[in-house]
Amino acid sequence: MRQVVLDTETTGLEVARGHRIIEIGCIELCERRRSGREFHRYLNPQREVDRGAAEVHGLSDEFLADKPLFVQVADEFLRFIDGAELIIHNAAFDLGFLDAELARLGAGGGRITDRCSVLDTLKLARERYPGQRNSLDALCKRLDVDNTGRELHGALLDANLLAEVYLALTAGQGEMSFDAPLEAVSAVEVAGLPAPRAALRVLRADAGELQAHEARLDAVAKAARQTPVWRQLQG
Repeated sequence: MRQVVLDTETTGLEVARGHRIIEIGCIELCERRRSGREFHRYLNPQREVDRGAAEVHGLSDEFLADKPLFVQVADEFLRFIDGAELIIHNAAFDLGFLDAELARLGAGGGRITDRCSVLDTLKLARERYPGQRNSLDALCKRLDVDNTGRELHGALLDANLLAEVYLALTAGQGEMSFDAPLEAVSAVEVAGLPAPRAALRVLRADAGELQAHEARLDAVAKAARQTPVWRQLQG
């Protein structure tokens, strides 16, 4: 499964008042692992950055003046996200701004959800932790994700943090996979006839495999924030 963790920074909070995207940061995950591929661009919004927004992300009009326009990076950005599941914190905000930028491209721009499915980690966190603060900073603290370098917001920085938060939030989900494909079932087995008996080969986990298994159980227990039944039975 291919996923893209995405974050943006903007000139202000209200897309309806003509505010624009000034930074896009994306991290690619393949089968819940970082692929090493990223998309990161600063953009010239062709308007001033609100003072309040600048205090959050530290991006000034002077810094953005020589950066490309969204239209100049749109094709590359859309190729990067096409067909992926987007992971976004408070997705409605980012999608609203991205769809507004696509609308400026003309009839062929469409909408982000025409190209990608979307998973909103804010909604996921609210289901997991109802009644609690579920900002990105709060989740980093709750899930032991190191955000000490986040003095200012930044799209790529926040996408990296969100990737770790997402993996911690969903630890234990989708992990039951096999590296090797399943062998084909023989016609004898399909017919329900007894297959020729063969000596069974017993494979035992080595020390490294046992250690990896314990690490996965620790991750599941940490995400659940309680001692699992199998740990209680071991005790």
